[in-house]
Amino acid sequence: MTAQAEDFTLSDRYTDADGDLVADIPADPDAWIDPDTLVFAYTPVEDPAVYAEVWSDFLAHLEAVTGKRVMFFPVQSNAAQIEAMRAGRLHVAGFNTGSNPLAVACAGYRPFAMMAAADGSFGYEMEIITYPGSAVRSVDDLRGRTLTHTSETSNSGFKAPTALLAAEFGLISGEDYQVDFSGKHDNSILGVANQDYEAATIANSVKGRMLDRGVIAADQLEVLYQSDTFPTTSYGTAHNLAPELQAAIQEAFFSYDWEGSALAEEFGRNGEAQFIPITFQEHWAVIRQIDRANDVTYDCG
Repeated sequence: MTAQAEDFTLSDRYTDADGDLVADIPADPDAWIDPDTLVFAYTPVEDPAVYAEVWSDFLAHLEAVTGKRVMFFPVQSNAAQIEAMRAGRLHVAGFNTGSNPLAVACAGYRPFAMMAAADGSFGYEMEIITYPGSAVRSVDDLRGRTLTHTSETSNSGFKAPTALLAAEFGLISGEDYQVDFSGKHDNSILGVANQDYEAATIANSVKGRMLDRGVIAADQLEVLYQSDTFPTTSYGTAHNLAPELQAAIQEAFFSYDWEGSALAEEFGRNGEAQFIPITFQEHWAVIRQIDRANDVTYDCG
């Protein structure tokens, strides 16, 4: 099925009796699943091998709280992550900002948490970047050139810049500038830093972590444009996990002690220090609005 973003609906596989825009837990207990091993995947914004270690301590905590074995699943693309949950192979996940609507509509994803700073503030900005000395000195210089995106499901890597360039600068994708896709944010950032891409759209949270790790240097990049703040990766479960298991998974997120953890070391580079509760209906309203501006449809076929 295909649903217009301004009339957000779920695939016919799911129900939403309470109108909160996410799939209900099945009413029939026979439809619940309670696997011995929970599979977790983090959005593939960077090399999955890096994040297997980053998440290891949290996943040990998740095992302790749920009493389940937990396995890290290193997905290579947003599409593969969504399909894994839809097919029942993925139980707990962090989905990137832009892929949340598709995951919710088509995979029965139930987001409930997001990383935030100690004061509760959260989010990141989309940036259009180039390298020093390039021919692109301003956003208007993108006219007639190629802009590298990450993937079509990414908010900052594709959806937001496409809408904002049209609305603020009158630059229409595919007409005023050409596009290509790198696959991931780190690919785009490295591509610009190494002068393989002339300009790219990225999440500055990913850029900040790469700068902090010394993967790139600040003098390799220049920022042409920075957006308003967007919500960051959400965390949630497959809709058909047993209700008690879903509650235990939520408890694990909100009871996790960040102090001295690998998560704090990695995501603290962006100022993040805790998990906070969120709802798809409220916190992703701006993302659904961007999808409307881009005439996005959610094809769950």
